[in-house]
Amino acid sequence: MFDGIGSSLDTLYRLSPAKSRSISPENPTGGKGRGALAEIGEGSASLVARDLGRGWKVNPYVKIPAKSTYVMADIEGPGCIRHIWLTPTGNQRFQTFRIHWDDQEQPSVECPIGDFFASGWGEYAQVSSLAVCVNPGSAYNCYWPMPFRKRCRMTLENRSDAECTLYFQVDYCLTEVPEDAAYFHAQWRRSNPLPYKEVHTILDGVRGPGHYVGTYMAWGVNNSGWWGEGEIKFFMDGDGEFPTICGTGTEDYFCGSYNFENQKTHQYQEFTTPYAGMPQVLRPDGLYRSQQRFGLYRWHLPDPVRFETDLRVTIQALGWRDNWRYLPLQDDIASVAYWYQALPTAPFPPFPEKDACEVI
Repeated sequence: MFDGIGSSLDTLYRLSPAKSRSISPENPTGGKGRGALAEIGEGSASLVARDLGRGWKVNPYVKIPAKSTYVMADIEGPGCIRHIWLTPTGNQRFQTFRIHWDDQEQPSVECPIGDFFASGWGEYAQVSSLAVCVNPGSAYNCYWPMPFRKRCRMTLENRSDAECTLYFQVDYCLTEVPEDAAYFHAQWRRSNPLPYKEVHTILDGVRGPGHYVGTYMAWGVNNSGWWGEGEIKFFMDGDGEFPTICGTGTEDYFCGSYNFENQKTHQYQEFTTPYAGMPQVLRPDGLYRSQQRFGLYRWHLPDPVRFETDLRVTIQALGWRDNWRYLPLQDDIASVAYWYQALPTAPFPPFPEKDACEVI
């Protein structure tokens, strides 16, 4: 028997006892045979469906009032989230996505919704990767497998002063979970601006065992010149002042080289690949958009960073000054760390106030 959690092309032909389910506004519980039950008059699209009646796309989206939280999914396990699709409206830095596993009070995922889907600047940029896809016109998809044993509770908090609209679908299976299955985690942090001669902390306080599987960064540059000389460092399993894994530069970590420069155009070159990319370059426009801003991702799918007891991840922000000397930068750096670990989840730092999340 195949449990359905680790499905891929290599195992797609194998039969499995897993039960496929999906939650959306048209089936908010994911119950078998419970889709498309909304009556005319109670669904979000009742007006446009009024001539056709029940079953004809009566409730395809939800409205989330200002300063309120909507429960997207509340699933009893064991099971595994296989795919999440959604498209939100409004300021995405003011919409906080959370996932709680197995009745923990502490969330294991806590991020602004756009940043979680490698879209931290609130503007569309296509992403074609194995873990995350961002498709026209504003479709966010993630394929991180997320097994759970007892319960999955998924919410979206609208912290803005205006109502927002959310279309979404959560695809999952009800299935047995192997003993060695770890829980998916994601955490957002921001340094704005990064203090002089300090490093940006991507992740800290994690207790293992587990493995680190990805980084997204929304990097806003506050100086002229190149900004990506800084090294990423992984401190694990009791490392002190010096890390076990140390990169050679920011563009190197994100699987590029030499400034991400197109050698023909001498401009930054956007790219998106299965494991790494820089899908977004926001360029100055000569008026109010004065700073360059970048969106970058790196998924450690074939090369997860495994740890046994603890993990801390940092990155330097370095440019150049005269006479070929490094310049410590004071940039606007936001990041999402993605990892798997055994429960319990250690408490995250307090989530920033709304104004501290805003793209400014």
